[in-house]
Amino acid sequence: MVEVFSGRTLLNKDGDFVDPELALRNKVVGIYFSASWCPPCRDFTPILCDFYTELVEEGDPPAQFEIVFISSDKSSDDMVEYYHDMHGDWLALPWTDDFKNELKQHYKITAVPKLVIVKENGQVITDKGRKQIRDKGLACFRTWLEAAEIFQNFNSF
Repeated sequence: MVEVFSGRTLLNKDGDFVDPELALRNKVVGIYFSASWCPPCRDFTPILCDFYTELVEEGDPPAQFEIVFISSDKSSDDMVEYYHDMHGDWLALPWTDDFKNELKQHYKITAVPKLVIVKENGQVITDKGRKQIRDKGLACFRTWLEAAEIFQNFNSF
């Protein structure tokens, strides 16, 4: 699992708590720093949804990829509304968890949106996930898998 989330609890879109050790094991993880008040975030989030859907929900087999949303919203209500209305069926760190500030500092987040792609141990593969998805589409995932040393047999990209 991604060690960076060790001992934390994540949420799914249904509001259920998820154990990151189970949900993130042997996966490339996109840590998505975003906020509802940010126009570039609202522009990129639907693109990320399509990317995620094609890889994980429609992939055969599903890609070994997960996203964790880290909100920069001004309130829990804003985060929940944005998460439910615009985000894919991925995970989120609860808005009330101050660990989001440590993550922003650790990954040097100075602006949103930012999609940091990490290995299972939390080591950065790229901090330019947003640009890579926009420029290369699904093809960037193969590069991430190779960098993470996760081997998956797939033909979809």
